[in-house]
Amino acid sequence: MTPAPLHTPPVDTRSVGARALDRSRLTVLNLPMSDPRVRPLLDELALEYDTRYGNLFGRGAAAEELNRYPAEEFAAPGGALLIVRENGESVAGGAFRRHGPQTAEFKRIWTHSAHRRRGLARFVLAELEALAGRRGYRKVYLTTGPRQPEAKHLYLSTGYEAQFDLSADPETIGPLAFTKDLPTANPTPKHQRGVT
Repeated sequence: MTPAPLHTPPVDTRSVGARALDRSRLTVLNLPMSDPRVRPLLDELALEYDTRYGNLFGRGAAAEELNRYPAEEFAAPGGALLIVRENGESVAGGAFRRHGPQTAEFKRIWTHSAHRRRGLARFVLAELEALAGRRGYRKVYLTTGPRQPEAKHLYLSTGYEAQFDLSADPETIGPLAFTKDLPTANPTPKHQRGVT
């Protein structure tokens, strides 16, 4: 059974790249980790992590990181895994799990390498924030690696607060932590009820 697409909130799509983001062509699905449409996210994240961090953490560390948390932590009601599909292809995604009573931890935020610089990461963040807010979370916690300056810039430019010294060499810090307060949830519009 295919899950119903989630609501698509307005998102800032100002991006540099070959194609602007056409939200009307995107479908957002909340899927279990075992769904085959999630595989491109996991495969490309493993490759990306090994490429960027292999000489820092050792080969195979990517698989260890991707398997660190049980799949059920990314399932409702405390978690979610969202995949953005375009023309039948998984192009972006992200997930969250419970980090505290009112804090969601965002993980696995990814954009397929062939679809970067179109605003998809901002779109995924907006989708995750909206769903986390509807699930009762009031705050987001996330980390990114020290060799992902584009992720650091994304989080800073979308209202996340760095929990580390921005002037320090990222490689001396390790994981770069960010937090963001979510707005108080508004009542769900009638056309969206039942999609959580």
